[in-house]
Amino acid sequence: MNTVVTRPRTPTWLPRLAAVALAVLLWWVLTDLVAGPGSLLREFGPQHVPGAAAQLFDRGVLLPDIAVSMWRLLVGLLIAVTVGVPLGLLLGLHAATEHAVAPVVQFLRMISPLSWAPIAVALFGIGNQPVIFLVAAASVWPIVLNTAAGVRAIDPGLLLVARSFGASRREQLSSVVLPAIRGQVQTGFRVALGIAWVVLVPAEMLGVRSGLGYQILNARDQLAYDQVMAVIVVIGIIGYALDSLSRVLLDRR
Repeated sequence: MNTVVTRPRTPTWLPRLAAVALAVLLWWVLTDLVAGPGSLLREFGPQHVPGAAAQLFDRGVLLPDIAVSMWRLLVGLLIAVTVGVPLGLLLGLHAATEHAVAPVVQFLRMISPLSWAPIAVALFGIGNQPVIFLVAAASVWPIVLNTAAGVRAIDPGLLLVARSFGASRREQLSSVVLPAIRGQVQTGFRVALGIAWVVLVPAEMLGVRSGLGYQILNARDQLAYDQVMAVIVVIGIIGYALDSLSRVLLDRR
């Protein structure tokens, strides 16, 4: 009688851990072995990051900066969703409207969000408002385009069936359109979240005195390059966590 020997499965987290370890090793090689003895690049080595992050935490600036950056991100995303979903529905449901405004939409979405920075500062002054405006301006277009694409992909027969049962426009929207486009809207939101997080950091370098972007400039001005690297690592970790959290929450049924 033949017996089948099953090999133990490799834990799913092990390849990811190995990839992270390899990336850190490459980072250390570039900043410690490849860089010359007097190179400024040595200040950005991974061995300096834990101590620099601890210094920022002890000074009481790291957690407040994370909190204010997250608040600006969430407000900007809320504005983008509030504007983007209805606009995407309008464009998807009315072909004539989409055809008319398509040049304007394509023109605006191809402009770098940071190009609006001087206008945002001129309109709102220095503070949270221009940062939130830039985050919203960056993240609204993925939501608009994915919502409109989801509406266009709906089977027309579903709407015909709803009309045959006497469903009003509001009932068609709530019972057919919105459930059908949920996947597309979720995809648009995830893309918008990534873009918003990338834009947030440089937007916080526009004269505000809080946030992770400001902390990078502040550490640079103090020539604390290890703290600059520590903040960059924190930004990457939070960005990864936000994307993972959005994937878990939005994929739930």
